[in-house]
Amino acid sequence: MKRRTILCAGVVTAFLLTSGGPAFAADDAATGNAAQLGPYELVTKVAQDTLKDLDAHRAEYQKNPTGVRELVDKTMLPYFDTTYAAQLVLAKHWRTATPEQRKRFVDAFYQSLLQNYGQALLEFTPDRLKILPFQGNPQDTTATVRSEVRRDNGSRVPVNYALRKTADGWKAYDVQIEGVSYVKSYRTDFGAEIQQKGLEAVIKRLEAQVASGTVAKPTAKQS
Repeated sequence: MKRRTILCAGVVTAFLLTSGGPAFAADDAATGNAAQLGPYELVTKVAQDTLKDLDAHRAEYQKNPTGVRELVDKTMLPYFDTTYAAQLVLAKHWRTATPEQRKRFVDAFYQSLLQNYGQALLEFTPDRLKILPFQGNPQDTTATVRSEVRRDNGSRVPVNYALRKTADGWKAYDVQIEGVSYVKSYRTDFGAEIQQKGLEAVIKRLEAQVASGTVAKPTAKQS
């Protein structure tokens, strides 16, 4: 299994339903109050919603990639803390950015994730991903949900999701693949570019690439 697809599994399909997860009735998953769910239960709830929609419209999404983005917007985005993730990616540059620059970066960053990994969602099947038993305390304010992604050769790659408790309930903000954080990978890439060109130039470059569909992928190196 290519690293791109593994990263997709971690970043975009972090909430796909897997074997070994807690069993929820479909109606409970659809109507449950997500703000009251623990991190592991939330992953399963969103996974069920996503997988049900994906299975029902996979052929349609293959013909129209825009539908995949709409699916992510509808079933995953409410539970992904894009602003906090972008803040971690920009690090010290977030403090000096203007409110307008922050908003533009968050929007462009999220759209870049969809372009990089959204289409790869269609290549991913639930049998590749197994969520491991939750070892954290739901009363904590941060949590890690561990999983394994199976490669084509049968080997398994550890993929861990970082979540934090917000006023609106638990939300994911980072994923680590074989110990490498995607937030830190992007931080390294953007940080070096910002040092050379400035934040505004980086935002404009990212916005232009999103508009043209030519977003560059992170180097996936640990900072």
